[in-house]
Amino acid sequence: MTLHLGVLVAYAALLMGFGLWAGRRSRTAGDFFVAGRRLGPLLLFSTVLASNIGAGSTVNAAALGYRDGLSAWWWVGSAGIGSIVLALWIGPHIRRIAARHQLETVGDYLEHRYSSGVRAAVAVLLWIGTLAILAGQLLAIGWVLNVVTGMDRWAGCVLGGLVVTVYFTAGGLLTAAWVNVVQLAVLLAGFAVVLPLALVEAGGVGQVMTATADLEGYWNPWQGGGSGWFYLAMLGPSFVVSPGLLQKVYGARDDAAVRTGVGLNAVVLLLFAVGPPLLGMIARAAHPGLANQDLALPVLLMETVPPVVGAFGLAALFSAEVSSADVILFMLATSLSRDLYKRFVRPAAGSAEVLRVARYAAVAGGVLGTGLAIAAESIAGVLAFFYTLLSVSLFVPVIAGLYWRRAGAAEALAAMSGGVSLATLVQLASGGAGFAGLTPAMWGLAGAALGCAAAAAVRLRRPRAA
Repeated sequence: MTLHLGVLVAYAALLMGFGLWAGRRSRTAGDFFVAGRRLGPLLLFSTVLASNIGAGSTVNAAALGYRDGLSAWWWVGSAGIGSIVLALWIGPHIRRIAARHQLETVGDYLEHRYSSGVRAAVAVLLWIGTLAILAGQLLAIGWVLNVVTGMDRWAGCVLGGLVVTVYFTAGGLLTAAWVNVVQLAVLLAGFAVVLPLALVEAGGVGQVMTATADLEGYWNPWQGGGSGWFYLAMLGPSFVVSPGLLQKVYGARDDAAVRTGVGLNAVVLLLFAVGPPLLGMIARAAHPGLANQDLALPVLLMETVPPVVGAFGLAALFSAEVSSADVILFMLATSLSRDLYKRFVRPAAGSAEVLRVARYAAVAGGVLGTGLAIAAESIAGVLAFFYTLLSVSLFVPVIAGLYWRRAGAAEALAAMSGGVSLATLVQLASGGAGFAGLTPAMWGLAGAALGCAAAAAVRLRRPRAA
């Protein structure tokens, strides 16, 4: 067994053991879904940040940095900007509503604000979309382990799926929040060590700039290659209305915890956003001929930095992927158990039964996500699909529900239909490139807003009954 693989197996066992131990504190559905509504600012900060730094923020951001340069900053930077909006405006507002009405899922909120039909539509969309991002996290683990340890990609996907399913199923949000503290410490420390050492091994900033000087736009922070500021439209709204993040906000003990915890998460994301793209750019200078850009970060850990540092970096990457995967299982489990099972299948189900279904749903989601990861090839592809779907289907209904009293179920459903339909049409017609300088996500958000406005106009024009 190699050093890298030995460290990883030991760390995976630690996470599962700690998760099973912490899971003993989770005894009710309220603990599983909203951590008993007692998360303070530091615990909320760690669990939200750990959820936000995953495959997209590490392996994929480094791959985009390898391909496009500094403008790949916007991939994670957009998450930081969206988190500012969540911390200061959306989060405290929706937390108060959730606490007042004992809401536990975003589906609960959508039915409270609109109708059961809106709740059901979102639950179905989430099961489709969230499986894609879970697969993206597990696929990243598979690629990393394949390059660094020689483990078959499918086996790496299975290992990642097993670890996150075991510790999350043990206790839901309450367990995940505590496990995320450990993961976050390893993650941030790992990247803090790997980045400067990799830069030194590559010959310093000057050498990296010289090796990439002929690549047009490579050091442009706004746009270069296929990356740039337009990621903000695709990713920013997702980090404002993501059900997994909103439900973690539900678990906060008060508004101050939301502002402080989610706000600190935003600050760290904005700073962290530079790291993975720079590592990708260093990999481009040190290993310019990679056939698969997704391997930029794993190759850097394996061939550029000392073995001990590479093993530490591998543990950091594993932390990032697994911590983001648990929030996806959180969304899947709560959506199926409360938004579908409790609401439509067995309304009379008690807390213990709903908790049992949530655990079954987490296991099912872990198995399906692992299978999809084994079949998938592109991390960026599955992540982009999820973020676009999440943004165009949820952003307008959630924001309108909070700030527009007249918005009703018709407006919410029209926004979801218009957003998903237009984004899908533009995606298929343009091959993902978009039209008139606008990405499919931008068109989808416009379609959602227009659908909402059109439904409102039709309702207002209807003659009132005498």
